[in-house]
Formats: sequence, C-alpha cells, structure tokens
Amino acid sequence: MKRAFDLFFALCAAAILLLPIGLIALVVRWTSPGPALYWSDRIGRDNRIFKMPKFRSMRLDTPAVATHLMSDPNRYLTPVGSFLRKTSLDELPQLWSILKGDMSLVGPRPALFNQDDLIALRTEAGVHRLVPGLTGWAQIHGRDELPIPEKVRLDAEYLQKRSLGLDLKIIFLTAWRVLRRDGVTH
Repeated sequence: MKRAFDLFFALCAAAILLLPIGLIALVVRWTSPGPALYWSDRIGRDNRIFKMPKFRSMRLDTPAVATHLMSDPNRYLTPVGSFLRKTSLDELPQLWSILKGDMSLVGPRPALFNQDDLIALRTEAGVHRLVPGLTGWAQIHGRDELPIPEKVRLDAEYLQKRSLGLDLKIIFLTAWRVLRRDGVTH
C-alpha cells in the first residue's frame, strides 16, 4: 500500500509542479555555471547506493562531504542556493527517485555514500532495511540540527511505529515546518 501511495502522490505532485520545476531548473542554470541538477550518491534500502537528484544549490567545486562537515558551507552556495535550501525546493527532483522506487515519500533521509558513522548506526538499528524518504520522522524533529545518534534513534522509532497514519502526520508536519523554515541551518 505504501508503494501505491508513493506512486499516486509523486505522479500528482509532478503534474502539479511541472511548470515550477522547469522554472527552477532555468533559474539555476542562469545564475551559475553547470547543470541544473546535482546527482548525489546516496545510501538506499539495504545500504545499496543510488543516484539521487537535487537542484544544484552549491558550486561545482564543492567538496563531496556532508554540509555540516564544511568549515564554511555558505561560501559554496550558488546565488539561489540558499533560497532553494531554505524553502526545500532543491528537493523537488527527488519525485523522480520516488517514481523510480529508490525512495519513498516518508522514510529516513538517505545518507551520503561517505557518511560512514550514520550508515553504521542505522545498520546496527535495522533502519537500513527501510526505503529512504523525501521526509521522515527525524526531519520533523530537527532536520539539519540533529546530532547523528539522535537522528538514528528517531529513524529507529519510525521503523517500529510506521503506519499510514504516521506517514500522513509526518507529511503534514513537514509541510508546516518547510513553510516556517524550521531546522534549516544553511
């Protein structure tokens, strides 16, 4: 049922957002050199690597590390990068990953391929068995502000309590937090 819900939601969202997605892609291309999309190697279900698209919010010379590990991530932002991140518009291309089955609407956010500490803790907690999500239980409890052990604790809590009702609650709370720009550090 979760996969059917993901497909229905992603198809509806893609149809509604097709024009804004196209406009964002043009703005990204006009304001910085390089492609509109950034394809990031991420960890999916059962710790398999997949390519996850995002609108490019960082310059082409940005190191491939988690943003919180950079000494000054703001220096790598494109002219529209900060806006895209704060509004979460950079995440819209992930609808493709949901349609493809690499991601779900709700689940733990996919780790970068080199976030060994996060991957190890999630594997230990059994969270690696879940399909990663566009949003998740940890996302609505702090987004970028959460330390990794707390993020994994919340991911494990989602693993134990997951249901359609909880997913709908997470979607609603995500929309609320995105509109308020809660928990975004850059």
